[in-house]
Amino acid sequence: MGNLSVNQNKLQKRLRRLAGEAVTDFNMIEDGDKVMVCLSGGKDSYTMLDVLLYLQKVAPIKFEIVAVNMDQKQPGFPEHVLPEYLKSIGVEYHIIEKDTYSVVKEKIPEGKTTCSLCSRLRRGTLYTFADEIGATKMALGHHRDDILETFFLNMFYGGTLKAMPPKLLSDDGRNVVIRPLAYCNEADIEAYSKMKEFPIIPCNLCGSQENLQRQVVKEMLQEWERKSPGRTEIMFRALQNVVPSQLADRNLFDFKSLRIDDSATPRFVDVMSL
Repeated sequence: MGNLSVNQNKLQKRLRRLAGEAVTDFNMIEDGDKVMVCLSGGKDSYTMLDVLLYLQKVAPIKFEIVAVNMDQKQPGFPEHVLPEYLKSIGVEYHIIEKDTYSVVKEKIPEGKTTCSLCSRLRRGTLYTFADEIGATKMALGHHRDDILETFFLNMFYGGTLKAMPPKLLSDDGRNVVIRPLAYCNEADIEAYSKMKEFPIIPCNLCGSQENLQRQVVKEMLQEWERKSPGRTEIMFRALQNVVPSQLADRNLFDFKSLRIDDSATPRFVDVMSL
């Protein structure tokens, strides 16, 4: 690309700054790390790789970046796109070929959404591969909107208050997952992706998934943001300001042991003097 306009420069600086803050706040990347950047070919993962390559240049620590894509053998998947792009920018990469598409089609009835099983199969394969290549961190491209959508999905449909943490230790303790775009919003990533003209691979190769619950939640959040600009930012801030004593999880807070403290200073108010 040529010289950036003022707005484009601001957009790039904002994404780099927010990703840098997230990496620092959660100690996502440490000196000597080998970061496996998971690329799907979508706007989020391209942006994540681009930002991490910049941070690699300016960070006071040294860390490796290796890009990994999983070719799940969906019909029509353009196998040449990612290798050509990664070669053009000089990034080390691996393509994992695994036919999870056939497994998903076999297990999921016609007309049902396939994303959940597809995601689990992909995640398991990537965890194993990260272990094989000695990656100390596994970077995923989820952004602030993804995290909020997951929070509401879990609350509405799963009865749990949980989202996607910016940093996660896998159940077996062998992988640390990081989400460097956790503070970035989807609109900025969309604009940046168009600005950089990333060769996007659409995620609709396995058929239309228009009726996903996630899409319903996404539209709900977008409508809230339109009516009250800034609400998304406030809701995300709430995920960082949890007060267990004001909720109702008996495992998280010891409600049973609450008693009057007889030694506490009395708090009498002389209403006549107010």
